[in-house]
Amino acid sequence: MPITIRIQVSPKEATLLHVLKRKVAQLNSIPEKDINHIEIVKRSIDARQKNIKINLTLALYINEDYITKLTHLPDYPNVSNSEQIIIVGAGPAGLFAALRCIELGLKPIIIERGKDVRSRRRDLKAITRDHIVNEDSNYCFGEGGAGTYSDGKLYTRSKKRGDVNRILDLLVGFGATPEIKVNAHPHIGTNKLPDIIASIRKKIIEQGGEVWFDQRVIDFNIKNSEIDGVILHDGSKVTARKVILATGHSARDIFELLYKKEIVIEAKPFALGVRVEHSQQFIDQIQYKTKERSAYLPPSPYSIVKQVNGRGMYSFCMCPGGVIAPCATSQGEVVTNGWSPSKRDQPTSNSGIVVELRLEDFKPYAKFGPLAGMHFQAAIEKKAWHLGGETQRVPAQRLTDLVQGKVSQSLPETSYKPGLTSVDMGGVFPDFIHNILKQGFQDFNKSMRGYLTEEAVAHAPESRTSSPVRIPRDRVSLEHPQIKGLYPCGEGAGYAGGIISAAIDGEKCAEAIAKVLKG
Repeated sequence: MPITIRIQVSPKEATLLHVLKRKVAQLNSIPEKDINHIEIVKRSIDARQKNIKINLTLALYINEDYITKLTHLPDYPNVSNSEQIIIVGAGPAGLFAALRCIELGLKPIIIERGKDVRSRRRDLKAITRDHIVNEDSNYCFGEGGAGTYSDGKLYTRSKKRGDVNRILDLLVGFGATPEIKVNAHPHIGTNKLPDIIASIRKKIIEQGGEVWFDQRVIDFNIKNSEIDGVILHDGSKVTARKVILATGHSARDIFELLYKKEIVIEAKPFALGVRVEHSQQFIDQIQYKTKERSAYLPPSPYSIVKQVNGRGMYSFCMCPGGVIAPCATSQGEVVTNGWSPSKRDQPTSNSGIVVELRLEDFKPYAKFGPLAGMHFQAAIEKKAWHLGGETQRVPAQRLTDLVQGKVSQSLPETSYKPGLTSVDMGGVFPDFIHNILKQGFQDFNKSMRGYLTEEAVAHAPESRTSSPVRIPRDRVSLEHPQIKGLYPCGEGAGYAGGIISAAIDGEKCAEAIAKVLKG
């Protein structure tokens, strides 16, 4: 059996295995020749002091042969003739629900309004180049969901919700690097995730499941408060006793449909703000406390949380070595998000900097009932559209000017390709958000000296942090309390916050259905 040890080493020692082996032998009084293999189990960076250290958890094979461990996918059965389960949405919740359905002997039919991963690319280019938004195929809608082309971060704090390692193992089985099981903040990258998503789809179809693209659900078949399937935009009906609703946090038409049909939904607090871009070299200098980042260190992220006027203001979805992208889901709105390639090798970094919202903030939109938060969100996105000249040009302001409340006389070029329009952020946000941002960035600068610089640019708005609606469900059965057989799932329903937690929730819904159908 291997021996597990924890050790702190320099970045160079952590990277060069022969050096690491010598260090481990010396510190643990083990003859170096007796160590047959060192397996890195976990890795994290400690950059709190000037001399940066790497924390490692190692498995030492001493006088013992090491056999390479391969990650195998489950032995999925063929479910062609099994009872079908409708899954609305091909994001991580929907895809992992489908895989788990197959594993449990049920046939998933995924209905996705958008296109497959390859075809989505053309629509993403059209947003950037032509300022044209395809309402069914964009950064949020399409195979793989929002995460496919907006970074592929796998870090989650939701470890109590389910087996994180199981999801990571499955991703490795479908082509992700095993490094995602080692790093404290794993990341696949927007350039690599599409191939993994395509492999998942291929497996679903090979095992008898189905994946339908360009098919938007416009209604639910409900009989005696029990789901009987869905109706598609061409009028066709798909029948099933169980429907998993995994449409993502931006499916406003689904929220509107539920409200119209008097199916219970609830307004949910979320967060909203700007996306701030610095040069990656600048962030490295602040975080690593050095002029030049060592070749043995990755581009540095950052994480800041502050309380400003009694509200949380914090960094969200920080993208080292990444770019800012236009993520609107319909014409007439501007939305920002960020992503990084797998190597995180772009010259810029960005992060959402958002302000905590509360239900009482949505009172001006109270006439919309549980959709009040959604309309609050949409109103800010529409303001941004008008301020940008009714294009995908984003309202922007130098960070120092934002704090001082003045319009920037000039703006540096940023990674946001559709272009920038210089504005006062007070014209985008309600006063309470604007004032918190102005004070909060000054507080950020106290934690990260130099963060508040005129070269940093705020882009508005960062508004799709999470769903503004929660679709309630029973805590045990996971069914909607009003509609039997309807399973609200994932981030759009208010039960997840990223790829991993959404995948876990998808699996949980599949398991709940199998428990009912198979006993």
